[in-house]
Amino acid sequence: MELKLPAGVVSQVDVARVLRELNALTDFFVGAAARKSGTPMQPPRLTRTLTQLAQDNHFNLLEDSNRKELASVLNEVLGHAPLLHISFASEPSTKALETILVWMRANIHPQTLLQVGLQPNIAAGCVLRTPSKVFDLSMRSYLQKQESYLVELIAGAARG
Repeated sequence: MELKLPAGVVSQVDVARVLRELNALTDFFVGAAARKSGTPMQPPRLTRTLTQLAQDNHFNLLEDSNRKELASVLNEVLGHAPLLHISFASEPSTKALETILVWMRANIHPQTLLQVGLQPNIAAGCVLRTPSKVFDLSMRSYLQKQESYLVELIAGAARG
């Protein structure tokens, strides 16, 4: 089954968090079945991410078989989803990450996950690493490629 991940699930950590939440819900139902009838129990609060994930993929979290299937699919995503490392000069906004992730899931793979890092030395832009290639989209890289032209401009300005 091809699981549609919500934009709030960005990294492997997010997938693991949803999986833990799903397991806590399963534990609640197991505990509820073992308790004496009429004993009050407080169900765990579900995050919007898990709720949206279940709705988008037509899983009923009240049914044990659906929870088991969702857990199985999430474990599959953890083990096999494409993981891209992306580094920024400063912490990216949630909206910017969401935009990047939506594009990657539409154009690369629907279950693409990101590992976000910080590299202050890139100045601006980002560096994207896949298992086989590095894409340096930073301002530092751009300026290094233009070094001879910049030297020529500065020399011309100094003479003039």
